[in-house]
Amino acid sequence: MSRIGKRPIQLPDGVTATVEGKTVKAKGPKGELQFVVNDEVLVKLEGGAISVDPRDQSKMARSKWGMSRTQIANIVDGVKDGFEKRLEVNGVGYRAAMQGKTLQLSLGLSHDVQYTAPEGITITVPKPNEVVISGIDKQVVGQVASEIRKFRAPEPYKGKGVKYAGEKIILKEGKKK
Repeated sequence: MSRIGKRPIQLPDGVTATVEGKTVKAKGPKGELQFVVNDEVLVKLEGGAISVDPRDQSKMARSKWGMSRTQIANIVDGVKDGFEKRLEVNGVGYRAAMQGKTLQLSLGLSHDVQYTAPEGITITVPKPNEVVISGIDKQVVGQVASEIRKFRAPEPYKGKGVKYAGEKIILKEGKKK
């Protein structure tokens, strides 16, 4: 039995949800999102809470149960508060800047890296070595953060590169004479 799937999703103030067949739509102050659940899962809206149940006790239905509940909880949280990821740019001469809607990264390459955010995502640069990615869809925010990190992942000897805020880079010891 899924311990996550058993818990109903309470709808906070200011968020409305509708269940139409397999589609769950949530609307709140930040925007509107929807999620289409798998055929193996049943979704019900009862008294200000969304409950998710497996259609039967098959392995496939039980495996989709907790994931579907978490996805629905994420869209409810996203339309209410939104999500944000912070990245740190470490290294001599490494910096980030915004030019209009394009993120410009100087990462020690022969050229500056230009990254245009997808629709619904906001990128800000409060400091030259810090990038903040925010939006209402948790999956897209994480995907954008991952794509920016891939331009120059932190290397294990000096820790130079783009890393998540709070990420611990375990440094290796260099060669000894």
